[in-house]
Amino acid sequence: MKKGLYLFFAAICFFTAAKAQNTAIKPAALDLVTGAIPLNPTAASVAEQNNLIQQLKAAGVHVIRVALTTDNVRIDFAKRAYDQGIKIEALIEPQFPRSALAVLNQSDNYPQIWGGLPLASVDPVLSKSYFQILFQKLEANGIVLAGLELGNEINWTKLNKDFPKTIHGKIFNFDDLHHDPQAQHIAAGLLQYLKILAVLKDVRDHADLNRKTPIISAGLSTVGPAGTTPNFFTLHGYAVTISATLTFLRLNGLDTLVEGYGIHYYPDDKTTASERRKRMDTYACSQCRAAGVTGGKPCWITEWGFSNNDKSCPIDDSARALLIKETMGNFLDLARQGRLISVFYYSWNSAPGSTQINPSSIYRCGALTDAGKLTLIRK
Repeated sequence: MKKGLYLFFAAICFFTAAKAQNTAIKPAALDLVTGAIPLNPTAASVAEQNNLIQQLKAAGVHVIRVALTTDNVRIDFAKRAYDQGIKIEALIEPQFPRSALAVLNQSDNYPQIWGGLPLASVDPVLSKSYFQILFQKLEANGIVLAGLELGNEINWTKLNKDFPKTIHGKIFNFDDLHHDPQAQHIAAGLLQYLKILAVLKDVRDHADLNRKTPIISAGLSTVGPAGTTPNFFTLHGYAVTISATLTFLRLNGLDTLVEGYGIHYYPDDKTTASERRKRMDTYACSQCRAAGVTGGKPCWITEWGFSNNDKSCPIDDSARALLIKETMGNFLDLARQGRLISVFYYSWNSAPGSTQINPSSIYRCGALTDAGKLTLIRK
């Protein structure tokens, strides 16, 4: 009898320990942090900015994604938003030397591909000085950020001038970054980008209020399968897949520098729900890893959204509401797995001074639309 009791209790201890061990290695379910992107808020008057802040507050928005610089106008906006309980996930840019030359249009002169500066020419010394000034101003105003996102869509032609500026191109894979001459040049820029991330982390680590503010790698554009010709935003060009970009960066030290990966994901409303989910899993979020699990970081989707071209008041937003509900369900699945931290809807409003309604905006006719409300669901 005693032997039987011993075996019984030993079994209980074994299964309890095993259960505890399994629990320890599973990522904790996370509430999804949901936010919005107001368009160029500091271009508006202070009164209009304050009205925007009150709109966001009334709707229950606690985090917004805004491009932040050392300019006092932007710092002042961040301060007033923070005082109203709204944190900023700050899109910040690395700094370039004056000697860097803007890339001119190629012979095809395609206007939708912007001019700019090659990522390979960013300067760590200038960037460090700039980041120090930014942090000094944030800390002096008592502002704690929700996140620091360095750079924007560095994996395609439009926003990274290491890419050839042409409408004729293809999507590179990981192997191309090592062997294709054009892609090797892009890879050199990615290595330089990591140097700027290291500088940002060093400045962040020596901050006071923002010492624990997460650093997010540049939001990458979801461009589709490698080897194909890009066809996004009605233009072609060159790109690197999200998976290849993050794999390359990770192999060169990314995971020691950031707390999350930035992703931009705009679902295709012309396809099926299953195809949208497959595209998200395959081309957007394949590198998103669960928090606390070795190998990789969770993602922050710092841009996503759908358009609605109905300009009437009241707006008919029912079709978009179904798409948003579906997409938020997919996001919440990833959040429960610990693979997704936050999502930011693009966009909250139309740009200040615009005479046209932004089709992606969710604050219309003086109120948040029913579809817009669905973007803020956290569980």
